[in-house]
Amino acid sequence: MSANSRLSKAFKNAKKLRLDKNSKYILFSDCHRGDNSFADDFARNRKIFNYAISQYLTKGFTYIELGDGDELWENTFSSIFNANKDTFLLLKKFYDTNRLHFIWGNHDMDYKNPKHIKKNLTQYYETVTETYQEFMPNASFSESIILENETGNSIFLLHGHQADWFNYSCWKISRFLVRYLWKPLQIIGIKDPTSPAQNFKELIKVEKHIEKWIKNHKNQVLITGHTHRPRFPQPEELPYFNDGSCVHPRCITGIEIENYEISLIKWHVTTHENGTMQIIRTVLEGPQNLANYLDK
Repeated sequence: MSANSRLSKAFKNAKKLRLDKNSKYILFSDCHRGDNSFADDFARNRKIFNYAISQYLTKGFTYIELGDGDELWENTFSSIFNANKDTFLLLKKFYDTNRLHFIWGNHDMDYKNPKHIKKNLTQYYETVTETYQEFMPNASFSESIILENETGNSIFLLHGHQADWFNYSCWKISRFLVRYLWKPLQIIGIKDPTSPAQNFKELIKVEKHIEKWIKNHKNQVLITGHTHRPRFPQPEELPYFNDGSCVHPRCITGIEIENYEISLIKWHVTTHENGTMQIIRTVLEGPQNLANYLDK
C-alpha cells in the first residue's frame, strides 16, 4: 500500500468532531512519555507540559493528542504511568469532561488494538489507599480525526507516519530495534536513524508524500506530528501544518484552535531579572482566521 493509499484510508475512516466559532482545541503530539530514565526525552519538559495542559483544562479546551503520546517502543505502560502519574491524572480530568481524544502514532500503535487500551487504561493502582481506581476505561483512540464545519469544510488530523512506509508497515521491527538497540545507545548520545525526527532525508521524504496527498485532494487542510518539525503555512501556501513535539530541548510546541483562528504556540521557561523562573506561552505563528484556509 502506497503513502497516498494509507493517507486516503485514514481520511475516509476518520472520526468527526465539530468545528465552529465556539470550538477550542489544543493539539500536542510526540510527547514520548517515558520511564524517567536517561533515555526519557519527555522528562525534561514534564513540568512545562503539565502546567500548559492545566491552563487549557481551566479554559475549557478539548485536548487532542496527535500520536506518540506514550513511548511504548522503549517501555512498558506501567513504567510510563508510574513515572508520569501526575500527567495522566491531568489527562483524566479532560476525559471526565468528555474533552479528550487520542490519535495513535507509530510509537504507541499498540493502541490500535482495543485490548491494549483496556489493559492499560481501565484502572490504575493507587498506592496511598492500596486500591484499584477507575482510570479511562472508554478512552477514545483513533487513527485520524476530522474537524468539520457546518459547510462541510474540514481539517484533517493524524500522526503522519502513514507517509512513512517503514514506521507504518514495519513498526514492530522498529520497536524491536529501538527497545533493544537504540535505547541503550541513546543514553550515550547516539540517535535512532529510523526516526524521521533524527534523519533529515527521511523527514523531507515524509513531508513530500504528505504535500503530494494534499495537492491531490483539493488542498485539504492537514495537521500532523511525527517529524517533530513545526510548520505553519500562510493562507496562500499549501495548507500543511505540523504541531512540532513535546520533546524539544527547551520547550514544547502545539497548535491552538480558538475563536475560529489557528495559532502555533510554544510553552517554555523564562528567567526574570530578579532571578525567578516562570513557564510562559509564546505565539510563534498566527493567529490566522481558519476561513483563510477552509473557505476557498
